[in-house]
Amino acid sequence: MKFSELIKQNRQNVRNIIKRITNEQNEDIEQEVYIRVWQNKDKYEERGKLKGFIGTIAKNLSKDYLKSSFVKKRCDLDEEKLNEIKDKKTTPELALIQNERQRIIIGAINNLKPKLKEIILLCEIEGLAYETAAKKLKIPAGTVKSRLYNAKKELAESLKDLI
Repeated sequence: MKFSELIKQNRQNVRNIIKRITNEQNEDIEQEVYIRVWQNKDKYEERGKLKGFIGTIAKNLSKDYLKSSFVKKRCDLDEEKLNEIKDKKTTPELALIQNERQRIIIGAINNLKPKLKEIILLCEIEGLAYETAAKKLKIPAGTVKSRLYNAKKELAESLKDLI
């Protein structure tokens, strides 16, 4: 059988499969089906129907198209968005910078007055609520809020170059 006859005999079936899966007529997929049939003609075994072999190729290519089309539509990233995405890998340089920042922040906390340092450690580091910190320190919740405000203000001033 000539290849042109094979295409004529299976054209409508291939088009129907592509339309059913992708919801569109797609000549590119149709062409790719025939290319794949040609490339894989040695793999076809006479046990099954040729129509089934061609149909399987059409189904697989249509599904592949949907996957790539879905990804393209969902992942339309412009250059600006790509630059906003941060690399999750830690490089030695990044680790060094993070360690240095951490050392500076710890130093600034340690330089606070004892009462302010205590509030920062309880509320910001340990994550205690104002009322819980107030009970623990046996002071009013308003005093906790005031000290925390003053501690943050001092930290912001001493860390302004870091921010």
